[in-house]
Amino acid sequence: MTSEQPIRVLVVEDDPVAADAHLMYVGRVPGFVAVGKAHTGAEARRCLDRTPVDLLLLDLHLPDVHGLQLARSLRAAGYHADVIAVTSARDLTVVREGVSLGVVQYVLKPFTFATLRDRLVRYAEFRGAAGEASGQDEVDRALAALRAPGPAALPKGLSAPTLERVTVALRDSKEGLTATGVAEAVGISRITARRYLEHLVDAGRAARRPQYGTVGRPELQYRWVTGQ
Repeated sequence: MTSEQPIRVLVVEDDPVAADAHLMYVGRVPGFVAVGKAHTGAEARRCLDRTPVDLLLLDLHLPDVHGLQLARSLRAAGYHADVIAVTSARDLTVVREGVSLGVVQYVLKPFTFATLRDRLVRYAEFRGAAGEASGQDEVDRALAALRAPGPAALPKGLSAPTLERVTVALRDSKEGLTATGVAEAVGISRITARRYLEHLVDAGRAARRPQYGTVGRPELQYRWVTGQ
């Protein structure tokens, strides 16, 4: 981290379980400190009045106000904290609107600790840029710190559309699925399903566990992971 002082983060999330998880995530990233949590927009305002905050980890769907409305009102009231928006919505119109309101990053739910850590580290790099730029290249590098890297290339033989179908099938299953179950749900062979599932495990997006109670060798069962 380039800053000597930790970056102070307020978690604004209406789900108590998710709020606690996000607090834990923030506390695991060097250079950041979680200074509190709020479950509503009104509570967030009270926290900001009591405690200096550098960054809001802001859920966009709060019970009393939309997150972007809250961000707009905070800007108008003179609060200068930046915002990382947390949302399950995928409306790009919302993304564009947030740019003018101090939203520096978007994180789609559900996300892993690794995803949030990457966004926080990039934000710290951007925030740590100081002094006068020597030219356009240096300005571009400072802004590029906020951009997430492009998606990693898939292993040979795997395709993005099929990976998305496997991901949806696994994520929608409450109890988890075996490779056989995924194969039936997606319409691919069990061996192919196993390759996609193992890729998700390697990426930290799924976990495997033995399925007991079957005849012969138990088949591995995979479940979706919302955090790590």
